[in-house]
Amino acid sequence: MPINWFPGHMAKTRREIKENLKFVDIVIEIRDARIVKSSSNPDIDDICKNKPRIILLNKSDLAEEKVTKEWISKLSNELVKVTSVNSLSGKGLNNIKPIINNLLKDKHDKLREKGLVNITTRAMVVGIPNVGKSSFINRMANNNRAKVGDKPGVTRSKQWIKTNIGIELLDTPGVLWPKFEDEEVGLNLAFTGAIKDEIMDIETLAFKLIEKLQKSYPDRLKERYKLESLSEETLENMDSIAKKRGAVISGGNIDYNRVAVMILDEFRGGKLGDISLERP
Repeated sequence: MPINWFPGHMAKTRREIKENLKFVDIVIEIRDARIVKSSSNPDIDDICKNKPRIILLNKSDLAEEKVTKEWISKLSNELVKVTSVNSLSGKGLNNIKPIINNLLKDKHDKLREKGLVNITTRAMVVGIPNVGKSSFINRMANNNRAKVGDKPGVTRSKQWIKTNIGIELLDTPGVLWPKFEDEEVGLNLAFTGAIKDEIMDIETLAFKLIEKLQKSYPDRLKERYKLESLSEETLENMDSIAKKRGAVISGGNIDYNRVAVMILDEFRGGKLGDISLERP
């Protein structure tokens, strides 16, 4: 399933991030805790390599806690700190200010030596579409200044948002990179909704998700869809799920579109449990 996705506004955003980097003290990169590698844009690594950075593994309630901790350990270094959060519930967000203060300690100390007391930190929020940037900003700002949508590409224009913890956030639209060399990355992004469903073959996508889950999380599939056993054939498992859920049309034929939409929706909504599609 070849996936190419690089609309003009994403190229524009890449330029904006580069241009605005000089106005900020730190970069806050948001990734999806279920697909930590796939939801990292290599452009961000390249553009922001000389800036202190916090990586927030968002939607951590949907991922395996043990695997998330392994990612935190793997990705953290002197210039980059990693923590898990849930922007919707607010879990983990109170760790951000101490991490920022730690990363910017030398800079803040120099400013205080010059007599500055009330120091405002400016942070740029970056990430691919649909990882929860707007939810994060809204939570930090305690209002709905950023427009939120559950479809990728809702956030468009640049805006500064004040928070109540002395940090100003610069919002940027979600950026994907020109093409996915690794099909696995493209699939992971599509599974979690980072790529618009409208450009995908939904039935094939759901088939691929079942194929992945029957290897990594077979018990979750059996439990959720009340299956006594799983076949080695993915299509047979898809058919079994469809029959259990009544996704059948006249003549006993499977309504593949209906079962595909249902499976993807339930995975994205966490109804299959905490699932990490990638491990360090």
